[in-house]
Amino acid sequence: MKTMGIFKRFTILVVALILFLSGCTSMTLIQTVPPGAKIYINDELSGETPFTLSDTKIIGATSFIRFEKSGYKSFNTVIVRTEEIDPGPVVCGFIFTPVWWLWAMKYKPVHTYELVPIEQ
Repeated sequence: MKTMGIFKRFTILVVALILFLSGCTSMTLIQTVPPGAKIYINDELSGETPFTLSDTKIIGATSFIRFEKSGYKSFNTVIVRTEEIDPGPVVCGFIFTPVWWLWAMKYKPVHTYELVPIEQ
């Protein structure tokens, strides 16, 4: 009987730890057509497309994105962390504390943008 209690507690702890570790981070693949554009996030060069954006920002956090590629017009967009529900923080909010709900939304898995060639 005592063994069952320890197993149950261990299982709850493992599930809570998994939810805790996965709940805050949101990732999205940002790609352009054509690929290879420089990507600036909040005016800071972050790499080239395709690019995986990963952050722990809270609901409603905004990232300003700019793409630049030779022969193409610069393209600006905004990604806001309100695109899909993330069940991990929602469950943690009910089990532990509602503060988890600050991370209850995440990005879509993929964002694709088509760059427009500069007319000559």
